[in-house]
Amino acid sequence: MQLELSKRNAMKKTISVEYFTLLRDERGESKETVTTDAETYQEFYDALRAQHGFSLDSERLMLIVNNSPSEWDESPGDGDKVVFIPPIAGG
Repeated sequence: MQLELSKRNAMKKTISVEYFTLLRDERGESKETVTTDAETYQEFYDALRAQHGFSLDSERLMLIVNNSPSEWDESPGDGDKVVFIPPIAGG
């Protein structure tokens, strides 16, 4: 599925997103491709959260970009592969 989250005339990037557990359930899909002009991963997640109604804020998620942990204030790049990992319950 292709989703566009752009509001400015900034450089648009295409990002592959993968969702797990709660986010996957709330989204109704495990993967999507998103076109965005977000300047940070925080801005990117906030737009996705508003679009899909995610219940978790970014403070509760681990951000993985291109198979490595990343920071929310970093800038997304075209072709990035992003995974948002929610807390895992277990015992």
